[in-house]
Amino acid sequence: MNTCKVTAIIPTYNRLSQLVETLEKILECNPCPDEIIIHIDGNDTTTEPGLKNLNLPSIKIIKSSVQVGPGGGRNIAIAHANNPIVASFDDDSYPLDTDYFERLTNLFNSFPTAAVIAANIFHIHETITPAQLTGTWGSNFIGCGCAYRKEVFQQTTGYVNLPVAYGMEEVDLSLRLHDMGWGILESSWLRVFHNTQLEHHNNPRITAASIANQMLLAYLRYPILFFWLGIGQCMSRIFWLIRHGRTSGIVEGLFLIPKLIRQYHQQRQPISAKSLLSYLHLRRNTLPVSSEKILLS
Repeated sequence: MNTCKVTAIIPTYNRLSQLVETLEKILECNPCPDEIIIHIDGNDTTTEPGLKNLNLPSIKIIKSSVQVGPGGGRNIAIAHANNPIVASFDDDSYPLDTDYFERLTNLFNSFPTAAVIAANIFHIHETITPAQLTGTWGSNFIGCGCAYRKEVFQQTTGYVNLPVAYGMEEVDLSLRLHDMGWGILESSWLRVFHNTQLEHHNNPRITAASIANQMLLAYLRYPILFFWLGIGQCMSRIFWLIRHGRTSGIVEGLFLIPKLIRQYHQQRQPISAKSLLSYLHLRRNTLPVSSEKILLS
């Protein structure tokens, strides 16, 4: 089996069958990562014995005694990674191309200012388009299909440990990386399949978290003079939820805001106003890169 100096990490919680499919797809890659780390979140008592009953190559398993959420799981797995490039998946997402990790390595070599490289992600019933030598400097990424430059990630405090992190984890890290002068490269040369229809987004608990997390993000990262912007973004989120019929959980989300701020106030680390404004500009206007540069290795 050909391998490359990449670590694949997968946070998981009570989804053994999906996890096994993801592992099989990763191991079919050529080259495949020479290290795979699975983080099992707290209260999951079935995944570890289930994995040990399978005939899989040696995989590093880390289990938390308390629930730390997907972001907290990625923090732990990245800290234990032995390679400079860490490819991130969910327990129900996996590469669509067998040379995914080779492409990933080439991209990191070609773009030394990229802290994170984001893949093109496809879901159930979506048309899977061909991989193309295109890329843009973007403002965000999704943890189920991306990769980190470990040395840069460790210069941050990592993800905030939230059991339900929608609207917080990736954009929070993106803001801080932007403030540090690092970029996020989005490339359709990398393709990941996320085996879900996203029905869980209708869950009232997720609706509530998406509202409270928006305000937590503003409190932790925005300069005080821009708190008004966070309030506006939170209101925009609420109006969007109402328009899409996701009203269950809105009131709970509003009541959750002060609780989250009290719980995480010690992690407040605002970025500069200049960085926030340039990040918001980048979110509206991505910057393309040349296909010739993507071909470099």
